[in-house]
Amino acid sequence: MAITPILMAAFLGVVEGVTEFLPVSSTGHLILVEDLLGFEGPPGKLFEIVIQLGAILSVCWLYRTKLIEIVRTLFRSTGAQHFTLNIILAFLPAAVIGAMAYRIIKEVLFNPWVVAVALIVGGIAILIIERLPSVKHPRVSYDKIEDVPPSRAFGIGLFQCLSMIPGTSRSAATIMGALLMGVTRSAAAEFSFILAIPTMLGATVLDIYKNRATLSWDGAELIAVGFVVAFIVALIVVRWMIAFISKHGFAPFAYYRIVIGALMIVILLNR
Repeated sequence: MAITPILMAAFLGVVEGVTEFLPVSSTGHLILVEDLLGFEGPPGKLFEIVIQLGAILSVCWLYRTKLIEIVRTLFRSTGAQHFTLNIILAFLPAAVIGAMAYRIIKEVLFNPWVVAVALIVGGIAILIIERLPSVKHPRVSYDKIEDVPPSRAFGIGLFQCLSMIPGTSRSAATIMGALLMGVTRSAAAEFSFILAIPTMLGATVLDIYKNRATLSWDGAELIAVGFVVAFIVALIVVRWMIAFISKHGFAPFAYYRIVIGALMIVILLNR
């Protein structure tokens, strides 16, 4: 039985919600799934943009108490000021480089071959980083975002730029970068989740601007289904991930990346 467009939109919403905050690359998975299944969303890039917004809103909702408190105490709390400064510093590199290299990234790098290779290379990198003595037994450890020195927050932002290569994973790049900077696992994940808010919003605004001539609300029901599913699934995944990595680390995600990347290469070679 053929898969209906609504079910396909829901499935892609699940893919976005599951993979956006795991270190496995949501963009890479969407490219691979759409390529394998031949899914063509509504005209323009609005479908991809909106389901990504669903994932962003899930993080805003989960961290709403913390974010509201930061805003409320920003002008009288040193901790809130350090928190905000670190997020801004970590966001800046991707904002600048992303705006400058947008066309090259979209036209050259967005293809299944790049994704497959990046999944494998990224998986190997995660396994190596997890085993580094400086990560397993850091001399200095930061367990709160506001405690991270500004220079290290900026360094995490530089690592985030690697995620502009589809298949690398924004969360993998930022979390692994944070671990190398001496941030604890749980704090690294939280840093990555909250940094996703300005980063993904910025990327969404840039996408809307660059594709403004082709954006269309045709197929609004598909867009709505993908958005709602991505929001709900991302809520579940973010809550689950913190507990999972505290017990198991990131190696399971690394092995998954390597297997999926290798399978994709086999499929591509046999087309």
